[in-house]
Parts: sequence; C-alpha cells; structure tokens
Amino acid sequence: MAAFFRWLRRNVIVIAGLLTLAYLLLPNIVVTVFSFNKPKGRFNYSWQEFSLDAWQDPCGVADMCGSLSLSLQIATWATIGATVLGTMIAFALVRYRFRARGAINSLIFLPMAMPEVVMAASLLTLFLNMGAQLGFWTVLIAHIMFCLSFVVTAVKARVMSMDPRLEQAAQDLYAGPVQTFLRVTLPIAAPGIAAGALLAFALSFDDFIITNFNAGSTVTFPMFVWGSAQRGTPVQINVIGTAMFLVAVLLVLSGMLIGKRRNKRSR
Repeated sequence: MAAFFRWLRRNVIVIAGLLTLAYLLLPNIVVTVFSFNKPKGRFNYSWQEFSLDAWQDPCGVADMCGSLSLSLQIATWATIGATVLGTMIAFALVRYRFRARGAINSLIFLPMAMPEVVMAASLLTLFLNMGAQLGFWTVLIAHIMFCLSFVVTAVKARVMSMDPRLEQAAQDLYAGPVQTFLRVTLPIAAPGIAAGALLAFALSFDDFIITNFNAGSTVTFPMFVWGSAQRGTPVQINVIGTAMFLVAVLLVLSGMLIGKRRNKRSR
C-alpha cells in the first residue's frame, strides 16, 4: 500500500492531466458513438442499434450540407481576412511607436472580454443604421471583427519573442527589407500566425450568437443544428461533428510531426 501511495504522489500530475483530458473529450466520444446509432424516433438521444446509414448518406437531411458549405466558406474568408489584418496590426503594435498605441493595445482585448450578445446587438445596430442587407456579407464582416482580436493576440506574442538580432544579421548580409521579411521574419512568426488562423477558423465556424443576430435569412451550420434540435436531431449532425473532430485531430498531429522533423533537422 505504501508503494502505491508513493507511485500516486509521483504521478498525480499526469493522472490529473489524463482525467481532465478524458473529461474534455467525453462529449466528442458521445457524439462519435451516436453517429453510428439508428434512432426509432426523431431524437438521437438514446442508443437503439448500430448502423452505418448516416455515414453512407451524410447529406441525407435537407439543407444540412448547404449550411455546412456556407459555414466553411464564411470561416475560410473570415480566417483569411482576420489573419492578414491581425498580423499587420500585431507587427505595428510591437515594432512601432505611435500615438494611442497603449489605447489600441487595450481596445484589442475588448472583443475578447465583451459578451457575445452585446457585440451581436451592436453590430446589428450598425448594419441597420447603414442600411445594409443582412446576409452573407454582414456575417462575414462580423466574423472578421471578432476573430481579429484573437489573431492579434496570438501573433503579437510570437513577434514579441522574436530576436531582432536575426533580422539585423540578415541586413548585414545585404538582404533587403522584403527579402529579410520573407526569409527571416515571416518564417519565425509563422507558428503564431498559424495558431491565430486556426483559432479564427474554429471561432468563426462555431459561432452562433453573433451569426444569429446578423444573418438575416442566411443559415449557417450552427444555426441549422439549433433549428434541428427544436424538431429532432438527425444522426447526420453527429456524423459531421465527428468528421470535423477527426480532421482537427489530424491537423494537430500533422503539425506535431512536422515540428519534430524540423527540430531533428536543426540539430
């Protein structure tokens, strides 16, 4: 018994981490399991029997794949817009000194701290006062605006940790500003930019509150899921959720493998 308690004390942090990870992954496991269910009624809440019908016909529910495609388009364009603008803002805040720099640094965190319903209502008021037609473009603009802060924060942290002597060394070797940026600065900042882009994509694809306020007649995938839950929950929703989770896991594992290979080459 004493040996067991010694082992427990040595591994308590690892055990706590594994239990926390299991708790976080439990909803994903439930979604995956019920993607193979064949419910008897409209609601996919209790296990009935194993079936591959939903996997064989993931677009069997009307308008579901259309809303999924729309969400992917919005998330992609929002990620591109927020990443480009956020990267430029992050470099400007770290590398340059100008008036209102401190105020801008503070305001960058405002969308992250503000409740989504407040931002959603504010954006809706803005669009209505401008006479804008609610739809794809208003949703895209709203997503870029609230994703921007997360990209700036991720890229800014990376840029602040960069060693300026590397860029100075490139300039001493007669590299021009563009060449220095493309060959030295951008590769070093790339992990932060990639992290901000992935975060922006996940936030945009998953958003419901801001989208619901500013979508008009446009229906994204989260809105479709919410609407379906009022009438019934098709198994295909679990299929799409499982597929998105697996894609995310594969991307993370691929990034880890690429990072390990680069570290081995650098040694």
